[in-house]
Amino acid sequence: MRPRHLTPALLLPLTLVLAGCGGGPRAGGTSGGTGSGTDGKGSVTLNVGDQKGGWEAVLRAAGELDHLPYKIKWSTFTSGPPLLEAVNAGAVDVGGVGNTPPVFAAAAHSKIKVIAGTHSSAHGEAVLVKKGSPLKRPADLKGRSIAVAQGSSANYQLVAALKKAGLSTKDVTLNYLQPADALAAFSRGKVDAWAVWDPYTSQALDQADARVLTTGQGTVNGLSFQVAAPAALADKKKSAVLKDYVDRLRRAQNWVFKHPDAWATAWAKETGLPRKVALDAVKRTRGTAVSVAVDKAAIASEQKIVDTFASLKLIPRSFDFGSFVDPRFNGDLPPSSTAPRTYGKAG
Repeated sequence: MRPRHLTPALLLPLTLVLAGCGGGPRAGGTSGGTGSGTDGKGSVTLNVGDQKGGWEAVLRAAGELDHLPYKIKWSTFTSGPPLLEAVNAGAVDVGGVGNTPPVFAAAAHSKIKVIAGTHSSAHGEAVLVKKGSPLKRPADLKGRSIAVAQGSSANYQLVAALKKAGLSTKDVTLNYLQPADALAAFSRGKVDAWAVWDPYTSQALDQADARVLTTGQGTVNGLSFQVAAPAALADKKKSAVLKDYVDRLRRAQNWVFKHPDAWATAWAKETGLPRKVALDAVKRTRGTAVSVAVDKAAIASEQKIVDTFASLKLIPRSFDFGSFVDPRFNGDLPPSSTAPRTYGKAG
């Protein structure tokens, strides 16, 4: 049962919060998507997988869907893993996900190619504790219970934070819970800490009496990706359209950074987030993104995630992440090491 004192907006559906961070099959809901309309005109149709409050909303708010010379057919998914299942099946040509779903999809031999990336601040990737908690630093987590979504980017961030503090997952008790259940456990004091991502980080800080014990800055790569179907890349017309789509995403991200208030208003309306929480999440994480190339540094960073999850037996084996990357659009994009943008302190 969920605590009655929590506001409904705090328990927003996973369609939003798992947008960039879901890991294994249990991270999202159903495997299918729902159609959400078509934009543009022309003879070529790009089938795009999205998540609620995701790229369609950003592109629309930025005006990048106006006067499209091709059609975009949108399908909405509950999280990254089922979206990538659709890419693998050829039902979707491209879709945006976080740094972890491609690892799981590639480990399952899915037919996917990572074609572009974004580098965002990792301040929204956090381990949270209650304001009155005696825990003051990551090393204090020894012997404590921590809620985290298994196979998510938060899972990796937690492992990295523990390692940095000289600990391992054997030194703590992991409670593998999806965000709504983790929030309930955290709010009731059933767990000592919660590893999570924005906008849940911003929500918990604003409404669940939480404070940050540590963030992902310096421990996680802050990357997310556009992932395409090899068949779409092999089609000359669709490949050209994909290049244009990636360019539009880059311009839309620039618009978000320059108009955080306008995007926070649109995002709140789209998702049901309180506007203050939306603006905090924009300034902490969402609006900091810079479009980047999927270069050797990005591949090496993702390889660390592959090897980490393989060692934890969360995926069956290690593999070469670079074999699932198509670098053809890297030329127009800055290197993955490009620093995320900053607004100053959020909240």
